Amino acid sequence: MSTYPLLTTRANVGGLDLQSRAVMGSMHTGLEDRPWHVDELAAYFAERARGGVGLIVTGGYSPNVRGWLLPFGSQMTTRMNAHRHQRVTEAVHAEGGKIALQLLHAGRYGYTPFSVSASATKSPITPFKASALSSRAVEKTIEDFVDSAKLAQKAGYDGIEVMGSEGYLINQFIASRTNRRTDKWGGSAEARMRFPVEIVRRIRQELPDFFVMYRLSLLDLVPDGQTWDETVELAHKLEEAGASVFNTGIGWHEARVPTIVTSVPRAAWADSTLRLKAEVGIPVCASNRINTPDVAESLLKQGIDLVSMARPFLADPDIVSKARAGRADEINTCIGCNQACLDHTFKNQRASCLVNPRACHETTLVLSATRSAKRVAIVGGGPAGLATAVSAAERGHDVTLFEASDELGGQFRLAMQIPGKEEFAETLRYFRRRMEVLGVNVKLSTRATPEQLTGFDEVVVATGVAPRTPSIPGIDHAKVVSYPDAITGRVEVGAKVAVMGAGGIGFDVAELLTHVPETLEEWKANWGVADPAVIRGGVTDKLPRTPKREVWLLQRKESAQGKGLGKTTGWVHRAIVKDLGVHQVSGVTYDRVSDAGLHITVDGREQVLDVDHVVLCTGQESVRSLYDDLRASNFPGSVHLIGGADVAAEVDAKRAIKQGTELAAAL
Repeated sequence: MSTYPLLTTRANVGGLDLQSRAVMGSMHTGLEDRPWHVDELAAYFAERARGGVGLIVTGGYSPNVRGWLLPFGSQMTTRMNAHRHQRVTEAVHAEGGKIALQLLHAGRYGYTPFSVSASATKSPITPFKASALSSRAVEKTIEDFVDSAKLAQKAGYDGIEVMGSEGYLINQFIASRTNRRTDKWGGSAEARMRFPVEIVRRIRQELPDFFVMYRLSLLDLVPDGQTWDETVELAHKLEEAGASVFNTGIGWHEARVPTIVTSVPRAAWADSTLRLKAEVGIPVCASNRINTPDVAESLLKQGIDLVSMARPFLADPDIVSKARAGRADEINTCIGCNQACLDHTFKNQRASCLVNPRACHETTLVLSATRSAKRVAIVGGGPAGLATAVSAAERGHDVTLFEASDELGGQFRLAMQIPGKEEFAETLRYFRRRMEVLGVNVKLSTRATPEQLTGFDEVVVATGVAPRTPSIPGIDHAKVVSYPDAITGRVEVGAKVAVMGAGGIGFDVAELLTHVPETLEEWKANWGVADPAVIRGGVTDKLPRTPKREVWLLQRKESAQGKGLGKTTGWVHRAIVKDLGVHQVSGVTYDRVSDAGLHITVDGREQVLDVDHVVLCTGQESVRSLYDDLRASNFPGSVHLIGGADVAAEVDAKRAIKQGTELAAAL
């Protein structure tokens, strides 16, 4: 019997017979925008349907040209579009799944000079000011939504999702923040609601039996957003208009509150979904930071009807089938890092997944069974080595992994110690369990030598990196600590600390040293999340944070700190460091370390930071002596160099795991 009976059992929800209550939420991957990617898109969705997803929701498709997210972006506007999409829907149905097309009009979030909105406004995240839709254009846009829904049905979709949240066009009509109209489409809360209600009502008139899910913004997290009473009133109107299911939307893209990054507590927004469930009579779907079957099952037990897990199905397409078979410990859990999914999307690159580089590359990165098994030695148990070991063993190779320390994980063992990055431990749990299942021979506390590697057909050197030590006077002083020693607690740093280097590791160390544990309610208060029944939009001033230590974050470069952090997550780290009162200083020359502290020069002025410790976050160097020895000795087998041992720029797990997986596919 499944440990997750509610999640994994068939259910009829909103008129659809689903193989599970798991929804793969909408994500724009880049495969939607070009017709020649349709077969790759079909393979991507089919693999998730085969893994047990009950309902798949596509990335957003615009109902017209002025709703494009990107120039010549995804749209459902012609019979040719519909005909092409039949390859997608047929592939999903062949695997027992259901699929809905998301209709998304970008509004002022469109990266085009002809974007439109409820009123003439410019968003803070796009370069163009949107023009206001005329009353006639509003009517025409509603007709376009209806026509796109009809085309979706012709394409074989089981339903549609109307994107009414995240700050896109429909949200822009609902909120006084962006709707300054005085005609029948604005001027009052009721008038601002007319646009989404008419879209749903007219779709239902044309398609009386079609599944219509509406993505409802429950918490805008921007000033002048909706109140809770307005959200409930809109929900009642949409239910009356013919919506089949409500999906949960949290926060506009321009909101200054993180909603899905890894530092957001699991199921942080479930209380809003449960609150809506008590108000409406149709099924409700929870979303955002739900990444394990345990969390999903707990929400279903509380009365939620469906659970949306978007990025988790990038990480592992087989979440449901593994949970159903009692193999939940083999799930490759989404760690919420955004590095290969949303960061790629917002840079107009194809989305994928840091922990599963096959995502969105199912037709090209194929781990097929090998016809001739080889003896493969992997040296190094960090992300690169672990990814290679698992992928090579899945193909049928005889794999032995050597790790010099007594634990696996490499840099991930450090990352999981950082507040808000605890999820990284899930990746190590996955790799350890998969190697057990696949029979990988793991040799811990074993520093591999060329002699030990004799007899292996392939040797993969993934020995990672070592911290770089800068050459400045006093660098061997007792106050100086490496970042691994500071993170692991091998050295208990004092109350005043200077962090040398403001890259990703420097920010992590600064957060670790200043962080004070917080409950979910404290986390929300620290980000200024409020009750929308009390404060419009559900956002207020942040509760001031009290840091655990006084920290100086220093860098030699003159530029602003944190510019190289992730596109969709960097702002979160920069905000946390600022809120924790970290002193950020750029343009620093490091003079020396002495009993008095760290001597630096800034803008030509010498000063001494009276600190207890100086933590070095000054880069890494590749550890590749074994590789050099093997090459020099004319080792008879093939030798490969990957991960940090290959390139020791800013620690890059995304590249390391991808490199290891691709190498295993080629062995």
